[in-house]
Amino acid sequence: MASYLGEIAGIATSLFYALNSVFITRAGQQVGATVSNRTRVVFALLYLMVINLVFFGQILPFSADPQRWTWLSLSGFIGLALGDAFLFQSYLTIGPRLGNLLLSLYPIFGALEAWIFLGESLRAGQILGILVTLAGIVWVVFERGNGGEKMPRHMAVGVLYGVLSAIFQATGFVFSKQGMYGTFSPFQGNAIRMLAAMFGLLLIAAFQRQVGQTVTTLRENPSAFRMLMLAGFIGPVLGVSLSLYAVQNAEVGVASTLTSLAPIFMLPISHFVFKEKLNWQAIAGTLLAMAGVAILFLL
Repeated sequence: MASYLGEIAGIATSLFYALNSVFITRAGQQVGATVSNRTRVVFALLYLMVINLVFFGQILPFSADPQRWTWLSLSGFIGLALGDAFLFQSYLTIGPRLGNLLLSLYPIFGALEAWIFLGESLRAGQILGILVTLAGIVWVVFERGNGGEKMPRHMAVGVLYGVLSAIFQATGFVFSKQGMYGTFSPFQGNAIRMLAAMFGLLLIAAFQRQVGQTVTTLRENPSAFRMLMLAGFIGPVLGVSLSLYAVQNAEVGVASTLTSLAPIFMLPISHFVFKEKLNWQAIAGTLLAMAGVAILFLL
């Protein structure tokens, strides 16, 4: 069993990401996606500051050089503030199952951006994985389960939110890769990213004069507040920590695949929690997309 702890951690990562989307969706139905994003980031930063204080002796890595702070701050604002904002909107518009599936596009956008901007090569196996993943997602998105009607406008908007989320998440990942050179701790890097996301979201809220409204909304919805407090721990702390452990203790390709399986866990969760009826195309398309992700990382 000990020899498979990395693989187990990878599977647990996907499960926590799926559960995180449930809490975010439930909270967002009460207070909205914007308030959910702001609140979750604040809680996540507080948790990470405690972790950094315990393990590194300081709440934030103030000794890190300015170049690292710049890249990781950009990564946090683009990936966490903007990327998660569109992701949470997709959860509320088309549901967490399809939102998580569209998020699996981010390795594709990440590979393309790394190829364009960082000069990394695209192998034949990666191209095959991209095509298979796209085929699975297109199959799910354009499935005809209701008599062959055209895609409703709200669903088209939700799909757009999901795609934009994947693009911003991928861009944030590329920037974080630029800032995580050397032996810098991922926990310290994540704290910088979360700090930048929090400041970015709070500045936007202040500009829109919504800070007071955010506090009032949370005060009027204590159950949403509790769910966001839990979501801030399950996703950014537990999920990220387990993903790091998986990468350290399993082959990178295997770990990357196992940490990308949230859409698989969302199939039973969507059925039992959100009472969503799933047809065979939705299940087969999701499995095909996940097979594409596996090919992307393993070949």
